[in-house]
Amino acid sequence: MNKILVILFSLSLISCAVEGLESTIEDNSNNQNNTNNSTTFTDALPMNSGNYWTYDVVGLANTRDSLYIFGDEIVGAHTYKKFKNRNNIATGFYCSSLNNNNVRKEAGKLLLTGNLSVLQGITLPTGVDFSVTDFIIFKENATNGEILSEKTGTFQQTISSLPITIEYRLRSIGGESFASYTSPNNDVYPNVKSTKIVVNLKITSTQTIAGFPITVNILPQQDVVVSTQYLSKNIGIVYTKTNTNFSLNAAIAAQIGFPVTNSQVQEEFLDTYNVN
Repeated sequence: MNKILVILFSLSLISCAVEGLESTIEDNSNNQNNTNNSTTFTDALPMNSGNYWTYDVVGLANTRDSLYIFGDEIVGAHTYKKFKNRNNIATGFYCSSLNNNNVRKEAGKLLLTGNLSVLQGITLPTGVDFSVTDFIIFKENATNGEILSEKTGTFQQTISSLPITIEYRLRSIGGESFASYTSPNNDVYPNVKSTKIVVNLKITSTQTIAGFPITVNILPQQDVVVSTQYLSKNIGIVYTKTNTNFSLNAAIAAQIGFPVTNSQVQEEFLDTYNVN
């Protein structure tokens, strides 16, 4: 299968099994869901070595992820906390995104340095680079819709003698604030703020026909991944919902035997955690 198609196919398949940690700590919050834009955070994501979170992942397959803080790591002039997944495996978007990456806090922001692997195990074509330095993944006083960080790029490759141009845009975006938030599985958390990670792709092919350049849209510009994380003060991420959608040029899709459209929804629910 062509590599660029593997990108789109991989974005819709997240199904590796993983076992979680055995310790159990139940959340006993009982507040009601209520939007409140004055929510403040003193320790949005507790980042002491040994802290861990486990998540039930619901999607194409029901699995379990374990995320923990391995320890300190110095990068340049800053000291970060290194995040890892148990057995270096995760199926959920959130845990995959933090795996083997470094995070630090500064002025109410969480800054990530490393390779923001949008989905672990995804096969990406040569030239795609999601490595980031101090990419803002959370900002406590961000307004809803505020662009926190952004990375864009363009690269070319040839598939079956067909020149392909791929444009990508990776963004983090501020979300809503809640005095109390009820997740879809009815767990209730206080002082919650959401944030989004969005991956936008555009794929075209330009050929010269009868002396004239003709550009064909293989994948019209669209957000193929939109992941919303909900972060509770002094706990961390409590719920993540990731929508993966794409729509290909129908004629080309028929030619290569690939579905014209694909749509998947994945959810990650906090199960157990230990924070200091």
